[in-house]
Amino acid sequence: MKVVQRVVATCCLVLGMASPVFSSGFAIVEQSVSGLGTAFSGAAAVAEDASTLFFNPAGLTRLKGQEAVLGLHYIKPKTEFSDNGSSLSPALTGGAFVALSGSEGGDGGEDAFVPNVYYAANMDNGWAFGIGVNAPFGLATEYADGWQGRYHALRSEVKTVNINPSLAYKVNDHLSLGAGFNAQKLTAELSNAIDFGSIATALSGGALGTPQGSDGRVVLDADDWAYGYNLGLLVEANENTRLGLAYRSRMEYTAKGSADFTVPTAVTSLPGGVGGGIAATFADSGAKADITLPDTLSASVYHRFTDRLALMADVTWTNWSVFNELRVQFDNPLKGDSVTSYNWNDSWRYSLGGSYDASESLTLRAGVAFDETPIPDAENRTPRIPGEDRFWTSVGACYRFSENLKADFAYAHLFVSDSKIDRQAGVDPNGENFFAGTLVGEFENAVDIASIQLAYNF
Repeated sequence: MKVVQRVVATCCLVLGMASPVFSSGFAIVEQSVSGLGTAFSGAAAVAEDASTLFFNPAGLTRLKGQEAVLGLHYIKPKTEFSDNGSSLSPALTGGAFVALSGSEGGDGGEDAFVPNVYYAANMDNGWAFGIGVNAPFGLATEYADGWQGRYHALRSEVKTVNINPSLAYKVNDHLSLGAGFNAQKLTAELSNAIDFGSIATALSGGALGTPQGSDGRVVLDADDWAYGYNLGLLVEANENTRLGLAYRSRMEYTAKGSADFTVPTAVTSLPGGVGGGIAATFADSGAKADITLPDTLSASVYHRFTDRLALMADVTWTNWSVFNELRVQFDNPLKGDSVTSYNWNDSWRYSLGGSYDASESLTLRAGVAFDETPIPDAENRTPRIPGEDRFWTSVGACYRFSENLKADFAYAHLFVSDSKIDRQAGVDPNGENFFAGTLVGEFENAVDIASIQLAYNF
């Protein structure tokens, strides 16, 4: 157990340093390399190794003895913006069209290494136990400082570390039940430029300031812990067919931290806010935001057609409609809330895959999946999360070195639809979103994933 504790501690440290990337929404489904090989088809029913505790803890009863699993995923996203008429708000320009200045931002995607670690033990009395450490949610995008959408987003990073002990019980030869507890830490950093030139112009009635002429910046940092649960059941109809159903609860945070503002010297003496000037209104401050991450429900089926061939399928619902807005509240009484609307919809993921035992030592896998975006339209898309519908293709292999040691390898390419954006400036003249301008264009997206996993039975 000391070895397991050390592995879990190391993985927590690595997860804390990793920069996750956006998936559909910003959930990270890459929680198992053996599962990635089949595009996570049948994830709640396969129960092939200890990573089942994330997808369906009831599957722990199918494992023998003790097992430790360590996986590492390299995720390479691409998101490149093309402008199609981004402009300042007409309210600032007397109705004239003034384009947002700057470049198109380059590739906003950030490469990431995402690890996960699992340990499972079958007690041989109907009970099984497991613990996992992983990152169920995350995103990281970053654009060039002077790009056209800088007033909407510069850097966006959300990281989670989830500790998930689980327990399962085999009721009879056909039914197993499982449950897990989740302690999850969220850390977030969000930054964007602020057009103090336009703010100065508005405050002085056009006498002072030049729109887009005096950029400042805000960096928001916050973190919090949340607690939840996951449940699962596994029905083994016969030795070749099994059905799985699994639920993971939503996670509710009140993330607290700081808002650090950079205000150009040229505008610090201008009036602004209530009872203070711009310098007082945009002073560094404590900040907090309530964040709800969605619950999920998965149903899977697995069937072995021959001694060598098995096929599997999965459908997963994610309750992204809980993600309506991000409202940041500041300790500074002169600073109003910063509100970003999302208005996301629930999303569905469908997958189909198979495995083929080429020999006693080698298993080959392949799978496809369709992953819906929760983002309803171009108006509710932001450059922080520019995702769209995606189609997965994946391949994988498992090689058994001995009865105790095996390695899994997998690769997936995600064909992500180009995503249109028509993000309007805010309507509140007292908020900096009013001065962000309207970002209009299209993102070209894609994702590649390469993963390796080691599993050891003892």
